[in-house]
Amino acid sequence: MNFANLKKNLTKTFLFRTTFRGSIRNAYNLLEACLIGVLSAFAALLLKDGIGWLGGYRLQAVELWGAIWVLPIIGLLSGLSAGWLIDNISPEAAGGGIPQVKAALSGFPKMLSLRVAVIKSLSTILVLSSSLVLGRRAPTVQIGASLAAQWSDWLPSTPEHRRQLIVAGAAAGLAAGFNTPIAGVLFVIEELMREASNITLETAILASFVGAIVSQAIGGGGQISVTTVIDDSNILTSLEISSYIILGLLSGVLGGLFNRFFYTLVAFNKRSRLSRTWRMALAGMFSGLVVAFLPSSFYDKQGLLQSFMTTEGGDIYLNGITFLAYFFLSAIGASSGAPGGLFAPALVMGAALGDILGTIKVGLFGVGSQYVDALVGMGAFFTGVVRVPVTATIIIFETTKDYHLVLPLMITCAIAYFSAEVVSKGSVYSHLLESMGIPVAEENNEPYFLKGLTAGSIMQSKVEALSTDLTVSAAAEIMSRSHHRGFPVVAKDKIVGIFTQGDLNRLVNTHGDTLLSEIMTSPVITVTSDTPLGDVLYLLNKYKFSRLPVVDEGKLLGIITRSDIINAEAKWISGKAPLVNRQKNSYTIYQTRNPQTGKGRILLSLANPQTAPFLFKIAGAIATYYDYEIECIEIIKIPKSNSPQQTQVNTLQSRALMQKAEKWGRKNKVTVHTRVCIATNIAEAMLEVIAEGNISLMLVGWKGSTSLGGTFLGELTDVLIRQVSCDLIMVKLGQDLFAYPYDFKTLGNWLIPYSGGPNVTRALELLPSLTSLYSANATPTILLSQVFSSTEPDLVSLDKATKMINEQSGLTAVNVPICSQSVSEGILDLAANKQPQVVMLGASCEGLLQQAIYGNVIETIALNLTTTVILVRSAIVL
Repeated sequence: MNFANLKKNLTKTFLFRTTFRGSIRNAYNLLEACLIGVLSAFAALLLKDGIGWLGGYRLQAVELWGAIWVLPIIGLLSGLSAGWLIDNISPEAAGGGIPQVKAALSGFPKMLSLRVAVIKSLSTILVLSSSLVLGRRAPTVQIGASLAAQWSDWLPSTPEHRRQLIVAGAAAGLAAGFNTPIAGVLFVIEELMREASNITLETAILASFVGAIVSQAIGGGGQISVTTVIDDSNILTSLEISSYIILGLLSGVLGGLFNRFFYTLVAFNKRSRLSRTWRMALAGMFSGLVVAFLPSSFYDKQGLLQSFMTTEGGDIYLNGITFLAYFFLSAIGASSGAPGGLFAPALVMGAALGDILGTIKVGLFGVGSQYVDALVGMGAFFTGVVRVPVTATIIIFETTKDYHLVLPLMITCAIAYFSAEVVSKGSVYSHLLESMGIPVAEENNEPYFLKGLTAGSIMQSKVEALSTDLTVSAAAEIMSRSHHRGFPVVAKDKIVGIFTQGDLNRLVNTHGDTLLSEIMTSPVITVTSDTPLGDVLYLLNKYKFSRLPVVDEGKLLGIITRSDIINAEAKWISGKAPLVNRQKNSYTIYQTRNPQTGKGRILLSLANPQTAPFLFKIAGAIATYYDYEIECIEIIKIPKSNSPQQTQVNTLQSRALMQKAEKWGRKNKVTVHTRVCIATNIAEAMLEVIAEGNISLMLVGWKGSTSLGGTFLGELTDVLIRQVSCDLIMVKLGQDLFAYPYDFKTLGNWLIPYSGGPNVTRALELLPSLTSLYSANATPTILLSQVFSSTEPDLVSLDKATKMINEQSGLTAVNVPICSQSVSEGILDLAANKQPQVVMLGASCEGLLQQAIYGNVIETIALNLTTTVILVRSAIVL
């Protein structure tokens, strides 16, 4: 079956599922839960076997060549390999994975997918088969959730159902990792979703039990064999209860200190200039070097945990070394971004701590069991680190299958939880999400698409508005040519009313010469750009409106309609959430603001102090002509593995550049705002700024060359041309001394290849503002050229454009028709002959296939000219 037929069949299944209600739908949900449980179990088994298989070769290498050489080298190579996979293929696969699951459940897209599951599995096998002191259970949670998320992408589903599947996958992953189905469900309730519906719990329970059963059946259980029999006669004496209280306090305090140490290392790594790949490699090498000097029992991490759970301890020295080694090495490994969890290290540290306390108790009083204290210590320290006391209790209970441990575990875990909260408040995963720049409220994980969105995030910034002095007949003619059915009415750039198709239909007996100011709906209900989308929807429903204007102190910024809200929900369902619901790609580290006085705003991107003055001139000419403000922005790029909120950069040069921009603005009486941002992706950072609203035009420098294959004009340029909603001007400054904007006194000409369309039309409209820098006696002649393949060209459109320039701009324009089989060659030959000060082009958004067939005309022209090239793309009308 090919992919198209498969997708068709899946869609039919979805339609069937959403059409029928009741028992059929519930049965289908439970069937999906079973499938996800099976997939999660297989993934957990493959992960365990892969780590064991590769780790076996490491132990063999140690026997052959010695630990002092093998362990650091393998740690280094494993870290490099896993880091390369993560940084280059799936950055979401970094770390333990539970923060990513929490983010996905809170509405942040692209955190979970099949690619994440595959890369997470491979990188975890590489890392955990080395000497990095981390566990595999947290990765199984993300892998299970990723498989469930991918299933929901393959088979269309509602957002709520997608959440149910992700929760089921996470529960099944943990259940298969520990072989503890009840703990899998409880972890979901305690950590991932504190408010869950009945159907969500049902699917999570079923997936968890199926995952554990399949894991035990196929993997032989994989469970730690517990053979020691607990004597329950002395397990709850006053002495034992006192020791449990002390153990709970110690576990909570030390667990809290561990978290604080871990957060410090995370912050340090975020500030580091090293990439995540090298941080992981160095952590692996350091861990290998330390482990090489420890007893040989540390070479097998799973065997070390097994020994704590199956034998009586008593060696305080070995337990002390174990606790200290795991305390520091697990924090170092996890903070580097290595794929691995803290579950297993926390259990080992808790077992060592409990064994130490039990040995002291037996030595002083002659009663007690180090074995029981080790098991109880596991749950207590696990609680101190992860803050899930019920889950910790049930993990130990399900692993040992000994009911006598439940009460001691409940006592110690409860005390450990409260004492840990005193030392370090909050879940370790919430802190990690904050370090990633993803704030997720613990009390409300509801990812409903309205959450966090504002009117400004999805409004249409290009608005068709009517003037108050228009007549009803003129307004009716405008409305007949537009697909919109409602128009704001403005006077002096301020919104004063609204006029809709409904108003027009009610004016049957009204004279056509009546002015809009007499019959428009006024005053008008408006919202601001920061109005929550939920409030917008409430106003639309309450007043039965179809649209609401978005304003800032009366100035019209945009308009938001019911269709915009529906489109936002559709994007959320498909994982293409609006920018406000994504993890922020940029972070502003320097910003200045002046009073808003202009009719619009130009976003001027600066990076090079040498070219900045010339871009200032161009932006200033447009701003002066249209009465716009200028917002200067510099974006400092950082590696993808770094968090913009946590990375420190030197802003001295950037601040100096922005201060020059403000000085230039004061000199030329143009309002200038400035900001400096750091970002992992420059294009997305620019889109985030534009999404804030009130940007009328964007102006950026352009090198004219393609930096990456498979993109149009280069990666940054391609994204801007295709996604920036406002007018876009890209300037490739020329090398010739007579080129624009270097020389304004020499008489010259501008060459504009004409092909029709909105982009070149917008370029012609910008001519008066761009040429206003010239002195009166040096105004350039506009050479309007069109390339024809035939010897008998049709000059009607070219004549019309030339006439428009001559009549409306006050410039002199002449026709220059060219006969050539190649557009680029014809324009380049003409440019070589006429020596223009500027070649002005309308941007093209043609696809890659068309470029392959006809060639990239714009880039070919730009690369082969030494004069200034200006590329114009008109605003995208929504």
